[in-house]
Amino acid sequence: MNDRGQLATVLYVDDEEMARKYFARAVENDFTVLTAPGVDEALEILRQPDSDIDVLVTDYRMPGRVGGDLLRQVERDYPHLVRILVTAYADKEVLLETINGGDIFRILEKPLDTATMRDALHLASASARERAMRRQSLLAIEETVAFLAHELNTPLATIANFARNIQRRVNGQGPDNGLPLKADIGNAAAHMNDNARYCLSVLSSFVESVQRANVVPAARLASGSAQQMVNALLGLYPLAPGQREIISVDVQDDFTVRASPNCVALVLSSLLNNALRALQDHPGPRIRITVGVADRPYIIVEDNGPGIAPALLNRLLLDPVSMHGSEGGSGWGLIFCNRVMQSFGGHLRVQSEQGCSTTVTMNFPDLEKERA
Repeated sequence: MNDRGQLATVLYVDDEEMARKYFARAVENDFTVLTAPGVDEALEILRQPDSDIDVLVTDYRMPGRVGGDLLRQVERDYPHLVRILVTAYADKEVLLETINGGDIFRILEKPLDTATMRDALHLASASARERAMRRQSLLAIEETVAFLAHELNTPLATIANFARNIQRRVNGQGPDNGLPLKADIGNAAAHMNDNARYCLSVLSSFVESVQRANVVPAARLASGSAQQMVNALLGLYPLAPGQREIISVDVQDDFTVRASPNCVALVLSSLLNNALRALQDHPGPRIRITVGVADRPYIIVEDNGPGIAPALLNRLLLDPVSMHGSEGGSGWGLIFCNRVMQSFGGHLRVQSEQGCSTTVTMNFPDLEKERA
């Protein structure tokens, strides 16, 4: 579902200009309306990257390519769109072609009744919202699985390689590297253990992050600009009474989150969670979220909590140092978040003044590289 004032966008296709004008006037208060005089023009609109159509309404009888052609192509290329057919020819030929060819949400008969048309469009827009949520959920799964596969591939391959070498040496088939067999096996086992622990920690941190954010579905956050993502997070996050008042948002320059937006939403949710935990029992808590673009796009989450000791600060993104060990924290949270950012060319930066503040900056790839 698009974010243009929360109105669903409807594309109406009809070769009659007066019919297009009538349709637009009839529903423009409830929907964002785009129109096209034919199949080719409609497909050109759909091909635009910012078209963001939710519902397609098309006449059947048009010169050249008929509405059935459009419905079949849309079903193939834009299956998430909700499709409505308009026809003045409710004959057997049209109905059979429609049933066989396009997953039609409704069939409306000309002349269009305004009330019936509005009701159908409201139902269609609700269906479009559900489809968009399912689609984003699938994208979220695809993105996170891709990240985990990328992150775990090297250590798992290393473990497998050490295991093969041990087996070969035990069988007397591997090269002699000058170490006694026992020492060689011990060395390999140590490396395998380190890599296995890393894999387990990544999975554990991922599950922990998802559990913290599971009440804020990434599919509701990961759409559009950084500002939209921040606003959605604050609207959905289970804030305790009074917590929303301590959070301010400063949008200096907005940008579109293109790379792995569902993973970015997970990181942002984790950083907000960390800031809120740091401010427990603080007499005057404040959190500021800043969105901007300098050398590269960024989102900053800053709190005025107790800060981080310098000895720990230098290790946060390298070693599993937990700031919340008494609460079951593993210490891998920021490492995991940083690896997520690095997976698409960004990174985290953590700054802190002990006793005063902590600032975590999500640095994104610069816009030119992100487009490439």
